[in-house]
Amino acid sequence: MSASPSASPSVPSSVSGAGSAPTQADLFDFVRRMAADAELIASLPLDPEGRTWVRLDGPGGSEAWLIGWPPGTGTGWHDHAESVGAFLTASGELKENSLAARLPADGWKTLELSDDVDRERRLTAGQGRAFGRHHVHEVLNDSSDRHAISVHAYYPPLPQIRRYSRSGPILRLEQVERPEDWQ
Repeated sequence: MSASPSASPSVPSSVSGAGSAPTQADLFDFVRRMAADAELIASLPLDPEGRTWVRLDGPGGSEAWLIGWPPGTGTGWHDHAESVGAFLTASGELKENSLAARLPADGWKTLELSDDVDRERRLTAGQGRAFGRHHVHEVLNDSSDRHAISVHAYYPPLPQIRRYSRSGPILRLEQVERPEDWQ
């Protein structure tokens, strides 16, 4: 999977309560406003093979991204560690598979999941969600012929991303990435 970072546009940020950390609701409001900005969405360069992204100024010091998803691309299973977040589909459709279970933060390599933890959401343009710490999910554009574009925000800025593999009920921690690994 290839990815092409781009220069950060100047996007204003504002959060209710000056000096306070943004909440999940603040992050969701931000991604909704950014996704509604047709000029911003049109400015994202799209690659036919790999995801592309532009870093945005998120509210209250949060980390934010505008991401382009070619047909058939996805993130793989991962979480955002101690960060809360929100994302919203600006165009196209994304699928989110997630686990409705709180996983231990550290000290494990393999877990067997119960049968009732899988959740699936289809998020068309204008739809999204906020999530809490340690939210394990994968995001996919499973369209065969259409790009999707989404806006994401996280607070605090991502301290790490844990990547997992999944085989049936078995979830295995594969890798822990830190900001220096992807910036």
